[in-house]
This record gives sequence, C-alpha cells and structure tokens, in this order.
Amino acid sequence: MNTLAPVSVALKFGFLAVMYLFLLWIARSARSDLRRGAAAGEAGPAQPARGSIPQDATGMHSASTLGTAGARQQSPRLVIERAPGHDPGMIYDLDGDLVLGRGDHAEIRLEDPFASSRHARVYEQGNIVVIEDLGSTNGTYLNEELLQTPRPLHPGDRVRIGDSEFTFEVD
Repeated sequence: MNTLAPVSVALKFGFLAVMYLFLLWIARSARSDLRRGAAAGEAGPAQPARGSIPQDATGMHSASTLGTAGARQQSPRLVIERAPGHDPGMIYDLDGDLVLGRGDHAEIRLEDPFASSRHARVYEQGNIVVIEDLGSTNGTYLNEELLQTPRPLHPGDRVRIGDSEFTFEVD
C-alpha cells in the first residue's frame, strides 16, 4: 500500500482551498472598490480647496466673453501659470481656432511630455470661448475636472494639460 497517496490527496485539496480563498478575496476586494466608487459618484466630484478657483469660475452666470454681432469688445486670452519651456505670466491671445499641443502644427506649442501633439482646442462659438479635448492620451482639465465634452470658458477658469497650467482671462 502506498503511504504517499493520502498526503498527495490532502495537498491537492489544500491547494484548491487556498485557490478558492484567493478568488474570494479578489471578488470581495473588487466589490468594496466598486461600492467605494459608487458612493464617491453619488457625493459628486471632489471640490477644490476654497480660494484656489475664483467663485465665479464656471458658475451659474453668462458665458459670454465676446461682444454682440461679432464685434469684439473684450479680448480673451490664456495666461501661463506654469508650463515647461514657458515663462509664468506669458500671454496667448485667443484669436480664432487655436490648438494646444506638443506637435509642430499646434498654435500654442507645449514642451510638456504629458501633452499630445494635438491635445486641446480653444475656439469661439457665437459669443463664447469654448475649450475641447481632442482625444488626448492624458486628458484636459478645466478647474481640476476632466473634460468630457466641449465647455465654455469663464474668466478665472484654470486649464491644465499635463504639467502645464493656464488661467483664462478677458481683457
């Protein structure tokens, strides 16, 4: 009679028990992560620190930044807060349709390794200035919120692309 047979069977059952416990642990961990994510979604997005974004930025007010009937009364611009290869305070006037990115064909060229070649676009639509992500790899953030769709810009809004950050102003 073989004395190793009962030990072999016990080891097989022990291994199966450990595998099932491991799978149970993974399922439980995934379920708790999903519950945590759903609870955070119900509570809404995290709010930035008070005072870091002007109170009227992207709030409930008129999105108009340009004059009526196409006559410009105010000139919208992006001011660099920080960006690799640029000096803080540098100003880009937003005339027409502009692309921000790392590529040679971008009107506002970013030397940021986290920027795509054609990362985001800023354009006028009627009487408002709109920002749109162009399917970038790392996303475009408006007031620390990931852009999913084109959004209007308001004075004081902060735009972040990788390590580059801009403030939208109207002169």
